[in-house]
Amino acid sequence: MNDSSLLSDLVRVAAGRKPEAVALTHGNQHLDYGSLQALVEAVARGLVALGLQRAERVAVYLEKRPEMVATCFGSAAAGTVFVPLNPLLKPDQVGYILRDCGVRLLVTSPDRLALLQPVLASCPQLRHVVVTGGEIESASATAAWTTTRWQDFVDAPARPPHRVIDTDMLAILYTSGSTGRPKGVVLSHRNMVAGAKSVAGYLGNHAGDTLLAALPLSFDAGFSQLTTAFHSGARVVLLNYLLPRDVLKAMEREKVTGLTAVPPLYIQLTALDWPKAIDGHLRYFANTGGRMPRETLNALRLRAPSARPFLMYGLTEAFRSTYLPPEEVDRRPDSIGRAIPNAEILVLREDGTECAPDEPGELVHRGALVGLGYWGDAEKTAERYRPLPAGIGGRPSEEEGGLVLPEIAVFSGDTVRRDAEGYLYFIGRRDEMMKTSGYRVSPTEVEEVLYGTKLVGECVAFGVDHPSLGHAIQVIATAPDGSAALDTARLLTECKRLMPAYMVPHGLQAMHGPLPRNPNGKIDRKLLATQWLERRDSEAPAVGPSRTEPTAEAARA
Repeated sequence: MNDSSLLSDLVRVAAGRKPEAVALTHGNQHLDYGSLQALVEAVARGLVALGLQRAERVAVYLEKRPEMVATCFGSAAAGTVFVPLNPLLKPDQVGYILRDCGVRLLVTSPDRLALLQPVLASCPQLRHVVVTGGEIESASATAAWTTTRWQDFVDAPARPPHRVIDTDMLAILYTSGSTGRPKGVVLSHRNMVAGAKSVAGYLGNHAGDTLLAALPLSFDAGFSQLTTAFHSGARVVLLNYLLPRDVLKAMEREKVTGLTAVPPLYIQLTALDWPKAIDGHLRYFANTGGRMPRETLNALRLRAPSARPFLMYGLTEAFRSTYLPPEEVDRRPDSIGRAIPNAEILVLREDGTECAPDEPGELVHRGALVGLGYWGDAEKTAERYRPLPAGIGGRPSEEEGGLVLPEIAVFSGDTVRRDAEGYLYFIGRRDEMMKTSGYRVSPTEVEEVLYGTKLVGECVAFGVDHPSLGHAIQVIATAPDGSAALDTARLLTECKRLMPAYMVPHGLQAMHGPLPRNPNGKIDRKLLATQWLERRDSEAPAVGPSRTEPTAEAARA
């Protein structure tokens, strides 16, 4: 029985139960639960020794490695808030997040610190940088932050941590919003621990499992590989891979029993020959980050017939919402399933009443996994995190009196329908978000980078369906003032320099300006997307240069 209520309890309880069991594998390094617990405690001491106060933010900008795991769980133990950064982010994007949530301490490596030096000067609340391994350069005399070696950091003397309860802030996970820069989703200890128990429950995780952490730990589903494993006393293999074949090699070498990945990776994996040994130990594979193409699902089942498929739907704002039991996959492969344990999923009309069977409505998530809102964005929080209407979700109606305090639920913005048997089916998003290679990307986030290059006059980005990426990012742009033509080759080069690979446009198309406007005077993204699709479908010649092909780097993201 795991009596964890705080995130750091997951490691502590597992270490108390079987300290010699392996918790993490990273290359040839194996860290048992007893050693991981000692490292988590050391990080907590180091944070308190450096003067970090309760709820101050601790960012981690590292590839998957034990120091990243220990920092996150040590931050939880100390009473601070951890902010895991995707290692694919560029310095300007890291700088934005550090400024946005006022990060006080950053843990990174020497090579990453060198890349970040130009942007750290614009992070006024940063006070400490902890550097893992290698030679480090001291901060300049004008820098407001000090540099500490990892070993000195974890060798700090013992000091009492801050008081922590399960409803306290635990983490800020940055995810793209429907407009503008990424939004920081604030999660509590209760959110993550309840999620770990729920997911480990329906996946049947146990101490004999080995889970492969192939997704970034900055993803909710990626971090979930740690929480579900630690809740169960299982082992996690931290994998930083370059090619899909590396994933298969790790699965065979480490005898992986559970794999969670996004559809683009699964599509790449099914194009390869699988070692027969994988099917001898792979107990399940789980999908997240978009709909799994049916042909990919069929191919996976052929390559690992003994593994059970779990098709899941989730959103960072509530961690995970639904899963389709493996025994239902053949009957309803297009379904996103039913609510996960300890959550309720509602389908509501715009007036707040419940939809009838097969009537489209908004997916609304209620329960212990509902997050605390968006960091520093009251307007966006009020849009997504709203009180449940009276009489919905088992709550008393207004006529019955009801409870004094309202219950806050997540209104996802996704349109779904529920069939007569209670299974849900995804229809589409109400906003213009793109989901590519498992990443959520906002059109305006792409456009902001394009404008920053000064190589475009006007531009618009939108997603188009793609068989392996989910959405391919298409851009239509005009030449900058004074230029006769749009330099698409140079623009694409700048995109690769400034953007993570998954955000680099799949296609760039030039158009003579100005771009069309809607009645509000804004560039009409919907009209341009519709016209582009009509031209593509009719196979009419495109205006301007032809679409560029995706780079190998983008295909791997």
